[in-house]
Amino acid sequence: MKKILTLIPLTLIMVVLTACSSLGIAGKEVTVGGKNFTEQYLLSEMTAFLLTEEGFKVNQMNNLGSTVVRSALENGQVDLMWEYTGTALITYMGEEPIADPEAAFNKVKEVDSEQNIKWINMSDVNNTYALAMRSEQAAELGIESISDLAAYINENPGELTMASDAEFANRPDGLPGVEETYGFEFGSAQISQMDIGLTQRALDNEQVDVSVAYETDATIKNYDLVVLEDDEQFFPPYRAAVSINEDVYEEYPEIEEITAILAENLDSTIMRELNYRVDIEGESVSVVAYDWLVENGLIEEES
Repeated sequence: MKKILTLIPLTLIMVVLTACSSLGIAGKEVTVGGKNFTEQYLLSEMTAFLLTEEGFKVNQMNNLGSTVVRSALENGQVDLMWEYTGTALITYMGEEPIADPEAAFNKVKEVDSEQNIKWINMSDVNNTYALAMRSEQAAELGIESISDLAAYINENPGELTMASDAEFANRPDGLPGVEETYGFEFGSAQISQMDIGLTQRALDNEQVDVSVAYETDATIKNYDLVVLEDDEQFFPPYRAAVSINEDVYEEYPEIEEITAILAENLDSTIMRELNYRVDIEGESVSVVAYDWLVENGLIEEES
């Protein structure tokens, strides 16, 4: 008798659990993807905190290369991620760069609609190429923009030197394109080619006067560098925006409002500061992401 009495409740429990699962009572669940560098870890972590706050169970699939995480989004292993408009447009879609951020955003939305991927919430985080100088030297020479740099080089040929990786030094949308657009030339003797991770260190050590950089690099803050204004808008925008599986969006349309919080509050300067806290000061991604969300009133601090 005891065995029968024991089996009946267990059977009932299994039936109830199965019914709950089939009805979706287990709750809302999504997988957030991310690439293999600090900025992406932070964006993924902040998104996870916000979604969790709104009752989602969040899985994270981070530390992936660009093409890998893109494939994961296309095949449904990843439900949403923060992607860059320039990466999608140029790398995934094979389109020509578009200088205007809104036009680039609209183009990726149009093309990706055929892949069942929806783009929402473009932010002011722009992880694009930039030219950087030491703040003190730039101020001394009166250089604030790339046009100012071009004018100075044309008036003082051979004086300034630059650090660049081989790719930026040779690709049409890199230094050759910058020189053509702004009407100046460094000259081969003035360019030192090195690994991208060393260019800003060389600038800080006063081995060169100008360096290629990415706009949200933590080293810009660490070495007290200034990003020269791209006043002719040569560099294509690499704005961070949410790309999400269309079916997931239709199931959970509230994700647009939740992630809009990040798009409305983040920009390149703030992202650079957050990257700095992780890359230079050694804080954990989770702590930096959580602290920033709490400090800005975007989530409630746990008691």
